[in-house]
Amino acid sequence: MLPAVNLKPPFNITRFSHVVLEVNDVGRSRDFYVNVGGLVETEFADGVSYLRGLSEACHHSLVLAPAGGKPACRRIGYRVFLEEDLDKAKIFFEEKGLPGEWVEVRNQGRTLLVSDPSGARVELCSGMSVHPRKFLEVHEHRGARAQGLDHCQVIVADPLGLSAFYGELGFRTSEYIAAGDDLIANFMYRKGVCLDLALVPGIGPRLHHFAYTVADSSDIFAVCDFASRYGYGDSVERGPGRHGPSGVLFVYLRDPDGHRVEFFNNHYTTIDAELEPIRWDAASLSTNVHWGMPATSKWFFEASEFTGVPLERPEKMPNPMTLERYAEGLAKS
Repeated sequence: MLPAVNLKPPFNITRFSHVVLEVNDVGRSRDFYVNVGGLVETEFADGVSYLRGLSEACHHSLVLAPAGGKPACRRIGYRVFLEEDLDKAKIFFEEKGLPGEWVEVRNQGRTLLVSDPSGARVELCSGMSVHPRKFLEVHEHRGARAQGLDHCQVIVADPLGLSAFYGELGFRTSEYIAAGDDLIANFMYRKGVCLDLALVPGIGPRLHHFAYTVADSSDIFAVCDFASRYGYGDSVERGPGRHGPSGVLFVYLRDPDGHRVEFFNNHYTTIDAELEPIRWDAASLSTNVHWGMPATSKWFFEASEFTGVPLERPEKMPNPMTLERYAEGLAKS
């Protein structure tokens, strides 16, 4: 069921690096991520806000740019280990019929912009300007004290096919959800913990969410309190709860433009070669959530489109156990 993984890929992606969002009001969105999430603004330039977590030294992990139309995800970004990996990446993508272009990005080194086979816009870079980490500057901490960007989840029409593509790039599977022989969701990684990229089925490509780690479990509750304090109490969409896959404590919020962000309390390590992927049964409620209620239908089906990228519908739409379906079943029992 799971595609093969190339343990010696043609170029070396090291981790999920950054997200670029288009928003209606950069100032309002910045205040949400700073006051509620606890991110630090590294720089504000030309109407664009560059943010990072308290433990992050590189210039940005979240970029907020003015939307030219409907709010959307402009691109997601990965780091490669060396600059020479970018040249190898360009060759790889072009051989796949996916042309890349060199782009200038503020406070990033040489940067390659490509599209993966789903159409999602992906940015690869090998370096950024470096700034002091802020995790010990406790007098400056706000909100949930987000530490660092960890992963993203992307909705795509063909998770299996895209898993094979990223498997060629050395992405390994830590856990996956299956219904019989059908792959429902794949949790893939490059760094030494269990997730950089999650692929789930649906109308896509669309960014379902991106996620930041927090230092303590209490910060997951704190982000809810700070959301309420700053007028975003109704933005708490799911949780606090505990995932089945990965087992982390989590909470999901929607920012002022509807982009979804998760805060969670970190992962287990997966760097050893002998570790096998963990299978979860799609029919089990504990796969959806380890305890508590399932997510609402909007959590499963609403997501941020990629700017200017056409959407594709899967051959079979997913039918997850939503809170609405669960409540209906309880009412009938």
